[in-house]
Amino acid sequence: SKDLKGAMEILIEQKRQQLSTVEKLDEHMDFASQLIFAQNRGDLTAENVNQCVLEMMIAAPDTLSVTLFFMLILIAEHPAVEEEMMREIETVMGKQELQS
Repeated sequence: SKDLKGAMEILIEQKRQQLSTVEKLDEHMDFASQLIFAQNRGDLTAENVNQCVLEMMIAAPDTLSVTLFFMLILIAEHPAVEEEMMREIETVMGKQELQS
């Protein structure tokens, strides 16, 4: 547990360093970045950030797959929502190819 906590601290510090050197911040905004900025604002402690990242690394694959499964079922059951989502994607993306 102590080794894992230390590894998380190293990863978070690497992310913090990366964020401090990027030219276009919006290209590097993800959940970990949001946590780091929340800590910088004083909304979270370093321990909060470490715990969130640890939980994300351990639990995310299972929870993500279940969440995506139910999201896709709900979209399939509500065609009007699917149409609205597709319009929004087309508005934002235009002719650009979608990427993962």
